[in-house]
Amino acid sequence: MPRRERRSVTGVERVGAYTLLRLDRGGLEPGVPGQFFMLEAPGRLLPRALSLCQASPGELAFLLDAVGPGTEALCALEPGERIHVFGPLGNGFRLDVERPLLVGGGIGMAPLPYLATRLGRAPAVLGFRSERHAEAAALLPDAEVVVEPRLVTELIDPGYEVLACGPEPMLHAVAAMCPGAQLAWEAPMACGYGACYGCAVDVDGELKRLCVEGPVLEAA
Repeated sequence: MPRRERRSVTGVERVGAYTLLRLDRGGLEPGVPGQFFMLEAPGRLLPRALSLCQASPGELAFLLDAVGPGTEALCALEPGERIHVFGPLGNGFRLDVERPLLVGGGIGMAPLPYLATRLGRAPAVLGFRSERHAEAAALLPDAEVVVEPRLVTELIDPGYEVLACGPEPMLHAVAAMCPGAQLAWEAPMACGYGACYGCAVDVDGELKRLCVEGPVLEAA
């Protein structure tokens, strides 16, 4: 069950172009890989939805890309500061896969380290837009990595059961290659529990609220 707690920052680390924000876990459960938490950014009206990157016995860690005022405020936190955290929310990846392959594009790699841990170090392929962004692959050290102009889809073996997260064009390409894939979609979320429809996306002509029907959807 989701909980809302005020948690302390235990660490803020630069990982290439991204930031790894660590919080003490308290009574929060990590949930299923692919679910998300709403983190209340200091000085911002709306929280930010972030998937869990790492889960240790005492911490929850989130990988952030500072692309706006909310994520910038979270990246600027200092150890000891406290923020409200609500989660886990949404639907994550199914873990009953026999031959998994994890596929991540850019900041879409965020849920894959936790997912790999739960699956027992599944193989992974990651794509980034620059070498600096690709430094985040250190969080998934056995992954194969490509940098633009190469595409991560070039590394996908359709014989695997694909679990993917990344930008929408990548997800459409993965779905075309692997109709049985599980895809974690990205969208801005205002509430996190289906009330505002702010995260609704058009999937084959049908609106899906990613916070309650996703973020993970079947490609088919």
